[in-house]
Amino acid sequence: MKQKMINSSKNFMLREIKDYILIALGMILYGIGWTVFLLPNQITVGGLPGIASIVYWATGLPVQYTYFSINFCLLILSIKVLGWKFSVKTIFAVFSLTFFLLFIQELTEGMELLHDEIFMSCILGATLCGAGIGIAFSVNGSSGGTDIVAAVINKYHDISLGRIIMVLNMTIVTCSYFVLKDWGQVVYGYVTLYVVSFVIDKIVNASRQSVQFFIISKKYEEISREINALHRGVTLIDAVGSYTGNEQKIMFVLAKNNQSNTIFRIINDIDPTAFISQSLVIGVFGEGFDQLKVPRNKKKA
Repeated sequence: MKQKMINSSKNFMLREIKDYILIALGMILYGIGWTVFLLPNQITVGGLPGIASIVYWATGLPVQYTYFSINFCLLILSIKVLGWKFSVKTIFAVFSLTFFLLFIQELTEGMELLHDEIFMSCILGATLCGAGIGIAFSVNGSSGGTDIVAAVINKYHDISLGRIIMVLNMTIVTCSYFVLKDWGQVVYGYVTLYVVSFVIDKIVNASRQSVQFFIISKKYEEISREINALHRGVTLIDAVGSYTGNEQKIMFVLAKNNQSNTIFRIINDIDPTAFISQSLVIGVFGEGFDQLKVPRNKKKA
């Protein structure tokens, strides 16, 4: 029992370390996309980085100072509504991005990468920014800003994160016109928003996509134990083979898509002759999966 608790604690620590490494990687990608491709070409990315960009173009104040100052207030909201688990990772992400912005700007000072290819800069920058936010969201983190607002809304309503962020950010991109005085740049900002939201949804949905298995094997007890070790439940269904007339057990398993290969290895190691049916599912709601979000009926007075 003691050894099991030690192993469980060790696995938890490894998962947490992996999450923080992925968040740092996401912030690096975001920092590169923002400061290397978008900021030099006066393309607004939206959110707090968009506000920080507008302030930078208007006053010359480095973007990291505006970004960090406004995030401080939003982090208080995050702690109250989303809890410490989400907020701690968001705080880590905010500090990481602030640090990486300083480092990336110093490293790329004077560099004019794709300066004459504004559309390519828009697409590449937006893709990197979307990938960075998506990676952070997939491990329950955030880069702060409108990400926090989007996560708060997503907690109570079944609206995609990318769509929420796009709607919240359109006003910010539109406001960039008052500084840039160029509707062409505003249009590039809209394109950036679309690409960012598209990439976010692709990455987040890929990490949350679920699959279901129907497994028929005489060694169902051994297979079930190994799958249970992945913190996934196995439902045993009594069945009778139509051809043989023999009674048998069918294992029904719901799991995350990224656990599929592990489950296949388990089955193959224990019973290579097992019959397996795998299929993607649109959504799985309940403990260990997504939370069901439906509007509550208002009671009549």
